[in-house]
Amino acid sequence: MTRAALLLSLAVLGLGPQPAVAVPPPGSPAPVLVAPLEGPIGPASADFVARTLERAKKDGAQLVILRTDTPGGLDTSMRAIIKDILASPVPVAVWVAPAGARAASAGTFILYAAHVAAMAPATNLGAASPVAIGAPDKGEDRKKGEERAPTQTETLMRKQTHDAAAYIRGLAQLRGRNAEWAERAVREAVSLSAEEALKLKVIDLVAEDVPALLRALESRKLAAGGVERVLSTAQASAVAVERDWRTRFLAVLTDPSIAYILVLLGIYALLFEFSNPGLILPGVVGAICVLLALYAFHLLPVNYAGLALLLLGIAFMVGEAFFPAYGALGIGGLVAFVIGSVILIDAEDVPEFEIPLGLVGGFAAASAVFLIFVMGMLARGRRRPVVSGREEMIGARGEVLEDFEREGWARVHGENWRVRSASALRRGDRVRVTAMDGLVLEVVKESDPGG
Repeated sequence: MTRAALLLSLAVLGLGPQPAVAVPPPGSPAPVLVAPLEGPIGPASADFVARTLERAKKDGAQLVILRTDTPGGLDTSMRAIIKDILASPVPVAVWVAPAGARAASAGTFILYAAHVAAMAPATNLGAASPVAIGAPDKGEDRKKGEERAPTQTETLMRKQTHDAAAYIRGLAQLRGRNAEWAERAVREAVSLSAEEALKLKVIDLVAEDVPALLRALESRKLAAGGVERVLSTAQASAVAVERDWRTRFLAVLTDPSIAYILVLLGIYALLFEFSNPGLILPGVVGAICVLLALYAFHLLPVNYAGLALLLLGIAFMVGEAFFPAYGALGIGGLVAFVIGSVILIDAEDVPEFEIPLGLVGGFAAASAVFLIFVMGMLARGRRRPVVSGREEMIGARGEVLEDFEREGWARVHGENWRVRSASALRRGDRVRVTAMDGLVLEVVKESDPGG
């Protein structure tokens, strides 16, 4: 079990044993790694590409093929992949495949950064605008001849577009590809089919499958890591690199909806533990969920104003359960919770990384019920008098059963108890319990000033 735990820890850190590429026989060409780059580009994709390139360097591969099919993704993850490609000593070919695949938005940038850009028939690329299309035109909402200063949103969109256009133009010039069309893909969100991209020199070749791609790349000269090399791919073995459990786990963990659920479940579990000390399990589960969520938020484009509003909303709803605010804290907390949830992930141009409104609404309603009503009932329950046990006897009222001066008998809660009083009592007097000494109750007469 110790060895298994050690191997699991090493695998999580990326230090565990990795499947190695079979060493080719002497005189055979070095292998080619074929790795999938599918789905939205995110932290898991960036980590997978980085580890694939490191593996290619370690195993002496002559080329890495990224089989791409993506609608785009996060700018930070896209730039991390491009940096790894530009720094890789092993040439990288981005191949948009299979038929029907696309390299949109961030995928277009990655294709332009590759040493070789290839596409399969019936694929497309483009629509690389970094922000959402459809901002109001400068001439909208103003009278004829009236000038209007651009809004802050329009200015930000312009700055992002100019930055993205300059970035992709630099990549196009580095690889000797069509820079004018690359800039149009950013500014006008245009797209191209594989055949049109080849005619416009946006890509280097069209290949139907991996063997055709390897034959087309035979004897091609590529410079990577400051070294020029000649590919020998026609007879090379193509080794498929599959997404391992670490990549799949990271993809699930960095899904904004999963991270959102984890942080809320963690916070609620910790609140439940603090309200009921000693249960242990809610505290352990809550701490793990919160730490996993914080790790995911570290990798995602989190709007910290949204996170602050989310936490403030939870605090207000908890406060509603403990303080008589007549709904002000609860309603304000619910509004802050919803707004914070909506703006939590700053990915307006990547719908795949937005938190669904249905999930936000469901958790808002569940949070209000749990925090205001359930926590409220727990708080009110703590303030209620004890109804059983030794503590319940203090303050209880009873009736004296006989005349006595020091000790005698009285009926308390329907039971006969031995009672002690500092003053003489008569049969029928009403008394109140002030203390308990073993099985003897200390009482005072109800009408006494000390009572």
